[in-house]
Amino acid sequence: MFDDVLSANRTYAESFGLAGLEPTAARGLAVVTCIDSRIEPLAMLGLAPGDAKILRNAGARVTDDVLRSLVLAVNLLGVDRVCVVQHTKCRMTGASNVELQETLGAAYGVNASGWDFLPIDDQHRVAREDVQRIRDCALVPDTLTVAGFVYDVDTGLLQPVEP
Repeated sequence: MFDDVLSANRTYAESFGLAGLEPTAARGLAVVTCIDSRIEPLAMLGLAPGDAKILRNAGARVTDDVLRSLVLAVNLLGVDRVCVVQHTKCRMTGASNVELQETLGAAYGVNASGWDFLPIDDQHRVAREDVQRIRDCALVPDTLTVAGFVYDVDTGLLQPVEP
């Protein structure tokens, strides 16, 4: 079932050029963004492998696990600034938890009622809240620079979210 993946990996390994790359973020950047396939974090920010730590999840939310990873990246891997990047036309916007739970239940016959999928009703407000959650974390220094953005999947442009 994964022959295509393994074949592509063998081709990739033939010209692999990242050996020896340092584990730190060369440009001191961490990016929290969505799993959406229309987002290419390195390309959209003019970055190369090794420049930044990329954390992805549905909706680009600052979950407990994202916060855990950011704490480690900031304290151990050279990160001194964080971008929280949501995007237009995200599946996590415009649907409530109940709607997402019912959709999964209807499609797969599962009970998702105990799940919080962290839907987004207002991207700018949620981005501001997630940025503040990072700033409020006792395990990151006050000097950490954190900002929120919304990426437009139709134009490729980032729009800063006002604090």
